Amino acid sequence: MRLLLSGKFDPDDTFQFERLLRQRGFKKIAGTDEAGRGPLAGPVVAASVILPPDADHSPFCDSKQTTVSQRYDLRGYLDEIGARIGVGIVSPRKIDEINILQASLRAMKQSLADLSKTGSEPDFVLVDGNQKLLITTPQETLIKGDARSASIGAASIVAKITRDEIMDEFHGRYPGYNFRANKGYPTSEHRQAIRDHGPCPVHRYSFKGVKEFVQKTAVPRKTR
Repeated sequence: MRLLLSGKFDPDDTFQFERLLRQRGFKKIAGTDEAGRGPLAGPVVAASVILPPDADHSPFCDSKQTTVSQRYDLRGYLDEIGARIGVGIVSPRKIDEINILQASLRAMKQSLADLSKTGSEPDFVLVDGNQKLLITTPQETLIKGDARSASIGAASIVAKITRDEIMDEFHGRYPGYNFRANKGYPTSEHRQAIRDHGPCPVHRYSFKGVKEFVQKTAVPRKTR
């Protein structure tokens, strides 16, 4: 089903896809996006969001273009307007097992299932990127969708906040890696910590920069 890729679209109107879908009879249009494909540690997290059609959609954009305080303000605004939200989380071990692409798609699918638990099962899904999900619900992929669709942008913000909070928690367990600052991404400081301490249990053992230091016969130790 290719409903959105024909015709001309206004790059400044980030609710045009949702509006078009509503004109075509869809009522519960969810945007889904993930956070955390590139880090060396931590889960990949996805979110799905259904925005009310009469709310102000203009603030929602790619989470990478927002500050921490802006993201939390927008997360509060989602609650204020009654947006429906679902979250999916796939662990580092599962990422190692099925690869990061499949883990990202699984997290998105989980977030849609979580969204359905709120009583708001979507009847159409806008998916960030170019990979479709294994779902029966009609869907459309949008490359750079977090900047083109307010629903996907809102999902990217929720996913980013959720994952950052998880990494803050991991910082308390494994402070030697400074997850609070790097969120698991491959900064020079983080790479040096892996060299010094070896990977910890929340590292992605299959990733380059980690797998070289995994001890096959021992569980990575908790750092102090």
